[in-house]
Amino acid sequence: MEYSSLLDQCNLEDPDLLEGISLKAISNIGGLHPLLGLHDHIMVAVPRDSIISIPDHDSTNRIGASFETPCGRMLIKPADYMEMISSMRPNLWATLADEVPAWVSEKRNKASVERTLKWLDECITSNSEGSSSVALTEGAVLGSIVGGSRVEQRQSCAQEVARRNVEGFWIGGFGLGESMEERNPLLNAVMDSLPEEKPRLISGLGLPGKMLLSLIQLDLLVFSTEEVLQGVAAGVDLFDSTYIYDLTLGGFALTFPLESIEKQVTKYQPNSNSGCDGTKINLKATLYRKDTSPIVDDCKCYTCQNHTKAYINHLLNVHEMLAHILLEMHNTHHFLGFFRSIREAIHQGNFQQFRQKFIGNRHEHLFSAALSV
Repeated sequence: MEYSSLLDQCNLEDPDLLEGISLKAISNIGGLHPLLGLHDHIMVAVPRDSIISIPDHDSTNRIGASFETPCGRMLIKPADYMEMISSMRPNLWATLADEVPAWVSEKRNKASVERTLKWLDECITSNSEGSSSVALTEGAVLGSIVGGSRVEQRQSCAQEVARRNVEGFWIGGFGLGESMEERNPLLNAVMDSLPEEKPRLISGLGLPGKMLLSLIQLDLLVFSTEEVLQGVAAGVDLFDSTYIYDLTLGGFALTFPLESIEKQVTKYQPNSNSGCDGTKINLKATLYRKDTSPIVDDCKCYTCQNHTKAYINHLLNVHEMLAHILLEMHNTHHFLGFFRSIREAIHQGNFQQFRQKFIGNRHEHLFSAALSV
């Protein structure tokens, strides 16, 4: 399975699109592919928006999952969920899940697993039998796996989902309060229970968008690259791409070397103004006001081929929307290059060395930054 973030992900917790146009209209058009004009792209529908910090777990009950929308709170039952899926016609879709943060009680965590498995069976049955309101969808089913911060619940849920007739797995409930150290045994418990031949998609790795409002948390953005490496090492195949959204929103640009991880980014030393840490730079910083070089030398993206750091710095500081467009183009291009480097390292059999060097380079930059303060 190819490691890629180039999947267009439909997050059902943000149903602005669904409220703006009816499900029947989407279905009559032929689904999301023709509606959005993305005929050659793979669409993946999951029941969570990773940009939102915490799912609305308090209002979720045995009947359905609760979602906050611009029109108020909505309770989505499995039948409602399947109507959305059949209308959108994604290539891959995950079953409805009850996600909970790491700090919930053992009783609430166990209930989330039971509900997720129950909804999984209802979604599969609904899709296989069809109904007057739900047409059969040809998309591949990803069984949802939850379990919170409990290893035994994660393992039990994964084993049960693996017994179902699904084409792959969506691993939810991560990025909801657990540390990277706490995540390792949870990931391993899930991966050890799943067949290797079926793809595993994970959401929630990286910093949730709402936390960007805290400047103290901003420097933690870099952990998303380490979390990707952690996921790959555990056996994850596919990742969502909310990291690029968070990065761009903060005015950051990815700069870490791609051709050889042994190379050091020495041109931009970390300091209190630049926000550089060996993987990214803060283009809002005054340091780049007169910098007429591209974000990354020899980068082939449209932004680096046509614009300078000084221009993007200006756009950011006058709050021009074009700044985020150019930044997202570069960050997406660079992040996809990161995944290509991962695939190459796996193919060559030296992924662990790649991971250690990448993390080591970043820590060296952070140590240098600490000494310069």
